Amino acid sequence: MEEKKEVPDDPIMVHLGDLGRYQLFYCLLIFVSNFPPAWVTFAHLFVAGNADYYCKDPLDADPCTERCRTADFNRSIFSETIEITFDLTCDRYWLSSLTQSAVMGGIMVGAVVYGILSDKYGRRPIFIAEGVLQLICGMTAALSLNYATYIILRFLHAVHTGGQMNTSFVIIMEIIGPRYREAMSILYQIPFFSGYALMPLFSYFLRDWHHFYLAISSISFFYLIYICVIYESPRWLFTAGRLEKAISIVETIARRNGRSAEDVEQILPKMQAAYEQFISSAPKKKGTIVDLFRTPNLRVNTIVMLYQWMNACMVLYGPAEYISKLGGNIFINVFISGASGIPGCIVCVYMTKYLGRRLSLILSNLVSALSFLLISCITAFNDIIVVTFAIIGLFGATVTFPNLYLYAGEIFPTVVRTTSMGMCSCVGRIGSILAPFVTSYLALYSPIIPPLVFGVIAGVGFVLTFLLPETRGLPLAETFEDGEAIGKHQSKPKNEN
Repeated sequence: MEEKKEVPDDPIMVHLGDLGRYQLFYCLLIFVSNFPPAWVTFAHLFVAGNADYYCKDPLDADPCTERCRTADFNRSIFSETIEITFDLTCDRYWLSSLTQSAVMGGIMVGAVVYGILSDKYGRRPIFIAEGVLQLICGMTAALSLNYATYIILRFLHAVHTGGQMNTSFVIIMEIIGPRYREAMSILYQIPFFSGYALMPLFSYFLRDWHHFYLAISSISFFYLIYICVIYESPRWLFTAGRLEKAISIVETIARRNGRSAEDVEQILPKMQAAYEQFISSAPKKKGTIVDLFRTPNLRVNTIVMLYQWMNACMVLYGPAEYISKLGGNIFINVFISGASGIPGCIVCVYMTKYLGRRLSLILSNLVSALSFLLISCITAFNDIIVVTFAIIGLFGATVTFPNLYLYAGEIFPTVVRTTSMGMCSCVGRIGSILAPFVTSYLALYSPIIPPLVFGVIAGVGFVLTFLLPETRGLPLAETFEDGEAIGKHQSKPKNEN
């Protein structure tokens, strides 16, 4: 019992509080950085928007056959798309879809590579580098003169975006205490869905893909502000052994939070004592993601978390595309798909706060699984019923997705947190890459296959969630030993009481 009392003393939060006024301001600044990632991820919906290729002479001919003497694009919705600019027609049409695969692949690569770099060199320099490189690659991609240049720059833009999404999230996780961690880290996802929902507004007024992509990329100029206002994560500095710098930053934030001079004076000796205790129990070598699979509890938690990310991405991106392909206005359809994530995030805040991470994940997976499995049984019924259940299933995924960011950040230890988050995001992108295939191609064989696949994937996620430990209210794991102990600590109190 004596050992357990030492665990809750967080060496950083004990001096800052769970969410002081400056920490709140700091988090809101980081929130803004999550708008552009949505635009990078979903821009393909508009840069490759609806511009049908048809034969003008004769009108009834297939534009891809020799019978067609003159062909053109329907520019009634978009004046210029990548298909028009780079002549991605007929046997070259698949190259358009390849660009979106390159984006998802880039996000996957960036999440892993920048996760490793962030754990090694710190959160701040990597976060700033990601933002600057996003700006450069995005604006140059908008000016691409040929297809090869465009797809390479889109890939690189996505690489920096994938890294920035994870790095910014970890920065928030490491500056917020357990009491408000779930709320702030989940609310962090609202700018992403808001950016997704706002994207049709840009495209509605900018029907040429060059102008559209230049506009959404130029907003990344905001990242330059972070050079002046972002600190290095004091938690990373603490675990990396840079104690003096960590103490200096904690003292600065404590003062801006309104802490008394007496409290600030106690930071130095208390953090030095905490560091001595940390050193005495910390592993001598820095770990890698391989170490996540060396011990039983952490191994199970890691494997289940990887599956949950693949599940969340597939059941989020697949149905979102499914709904966006419904008949009607493309701008309205995309807006609905993006806006549906905002209430999901708000509900997730209350669920994770009062029900915990595990039960919330169980319920959200259950909602998605039941909704899509029901769709596979009622596809012959009214389209309104099918769409209603699809929206309910998508809503479940919008609760699952932000919960996983929070859950994974609490399960994985500080020494490999961004690396682990990057690995999860990488596996998740596999699900998002497969989702369009499920939605578009498998539907050709039977309309019940896509909802059936999404329902089964979510159902397996529902079952596997029971293997995860609850992390609500626990201090962040610093070492692999802390991460391994999370599941074990939960069973002991029950036995003792």
